[in-house]
Amino acid sequence: MTSKPVETDVLVVGSGPAGATAAALLGMYGVKHILVTKYGWLADTPRAHITNQRAMEVLRDLGLEEKAVAQATPQHLMANNVFCESLAGEEFGRLYSWGNHPSRKADYDLASPTRICDLPQNLLEPILIEAAGQRGTSLCFNTEFVDLVQDADGVTATVKDRLSGETYQIRAKYLIGADGGRSRVAEVIGLPMEGQMGRAGSMNIIVQADLSKYVAHRPSVLYWVLQPGAQIGGIGAGLIRMVRPWNEWLIIWGYDIEQGERKLSNDEAISIVRNLVGDESLEVKVRSTSTWTVNEMYAGHYSSGRVFCVGDAVHRHPPTNGLGSNTSIQDSFNLCWKLMLVLEGHAAPSLLETYSAERQPVGKQIVTRANKSIGDFPPIFEAVGLVASTDPAEARKAIAARKAPTAEGKARRKKLYEAIANKSYEFNCHGVELNQRYGSTAVVSDGTPMPAFTRDHELYYQATTWPGAHLPHVWVEHHGQRKSTLDLVGKGRFTLLTGVGGDGWKAAATAIEKAYGLPVDVVTIGPQGCDALDIYADWYRQSEVDEDGCVLVRPDMYVAWRAREAVVNAPDVLLDVFGQILGRSAKEQAKSVAAA
Repeated sequence: MTSKPVETDVLVVGSGPAGATAAALLGMYGVKHILVTKYGWLADTPRAHITNQRAMEVLRDLGLEEKAVAQATPQHLMANNVFCESLAGEEFGRLYSWGNHPSRKADYDLASPTRICDLPQNLLEPILIEAAGQRGTSLCFNTEFVDLVQDADGVTATVKDRLSGETYQIRAKYLIGADGGRSRVAEVIGLPMEGQMGRAGSMNIIVQADLSKYVAHRPSVLYWVLQPGAQIGGIGAGLIRMVRPWNEWLIIWGYDIEQGERKLSNDEAISIVRNLVGDESLEVKVRSTSTWTVNEMYAGHYSSGRVFCVGDAVHRHPPTNGLGSNTSIQDSFNLCWKLMLVLEGHAAPSLLETYSAERQPVGKQIVTRANKSIGDFPPIFEAVGLVASTDPAEARKAIAARKAPTAEGKARRKKLYEAIANKSYEFNCHGVELNQRYGSTAVVSDGTPMPAFTRDHELYYQATTWPGAHLPHVWVEHHGQRKSTLDLVGKGRFTLLTGVGGDGWKAAATAIEKAYGLPVDVVTIGPQGCDALDIYADWYRQSEVDEDGCVLVRPDMYVAWRAREAVVNAPDVLLDVFGQILGRSAKEQAKSVAAA
């Protein structure tokens, strides 16, 4: 072991979506940091893939949206979820998915300037890591985190160079554990875990096969195969998942976890693929096979001292609902601007406590939702007739009987249509993706109660500027360009959005910079003469404040506070708001700066 530790401000452990996003953000914010990963490169399989609008907004803030879109499968090719006996066999039903139903597409268009897309993890990670490296991240591959100790001033991590076998230490002021579902960091700091690991077993078979004739007319990411006598996996059924249209696929098949991990031969893998497709002559090239388990576990708290865990380290769940990498990316987006402000001396360390307060409820929610979606499959199996008998021949008779012009057939068809429609809670869960409303000291109440949801809060996003909510998206014209309100904020800065008569908020922003050394952007939205033209008057209707009021937006595009109207003492009011958010008053900040 070398005697002198390597020093940095933040050490990021792990290069998955959470760690790579953290590195890219810290780089953009100018925070000195190191990323270590025990692997020699990034993801070599397309594990996570659904990339929702909130994750795309983070990529947009990083300036990476165009690169992501260029490599992703677009929303319209994700349109269907198909339930069938095999790709070549009978289709039982379809569901418009990922916001593609005409009545739902408007919901998605109104919610964000971004589009949901399918971006496999092995394509996403290089985009993030490239950006991180270009922005100053010190990247250490083949470097395994071993242990850590904390003291009042920082964290000393022991890492191992897996090529040389040498161990050495990295001294950081803070550490981010983004090391996945078997997180060593979470283990070392003793995060309290709730739930169960290894509830069921599934295997991935990644193949190349041209399935155009079976799928191009019904484009989808997911084709669910329901067959008599089939091994139903941890996710509820056999699955053919598109990786790249229409010749690269990930097949998910179940195995009995009680019998131990199953290893497939190449011939066995090909046989499974041909069976699910329903084409015994199909040319199949197997690229890899692997196994995984269905988990239902989340951390009760996300940090300990100067160590913070993000991503799968604190929420472990099956891939249903496509929430994994999206939630991981958002964990880092929530944490990194807070680290920046504390490291720069603008905020007290207490600001960092709001990370767990805000993100832990989200992690618990998505773990519960993903596992609940698995439980929504049995009604489909029953209505189809799949579980009518353990004898495949008898089960096929039951499946055929659902189409009979009988009272029983009519009832089963009704149940099937209803059960498939209910899967919108997995495949159109817009509210689960965007309705998070934070409660912590980094959000200051305006004295109004949280607005009640007028529609199903899991299915539908409800925009509001209520403090703690995601900033609503509307289109405006700014410097001659059509931009989203989300484009006016972010980039590691606080922003005050106001309008005609809101000049007092500019003076208030100046007071914040003078007191805390923290620049606050002020953008007026309204008619000609304002910074941004409210071209459709959508901000006027959506802002929920008067023109001379304001909406204070955090660097992560969440509303920190709002004022319904102008106030005489705007600087004092805003100083008090920032004192709550940053964890110290202006007087305390002055003393801290003087002491430094």
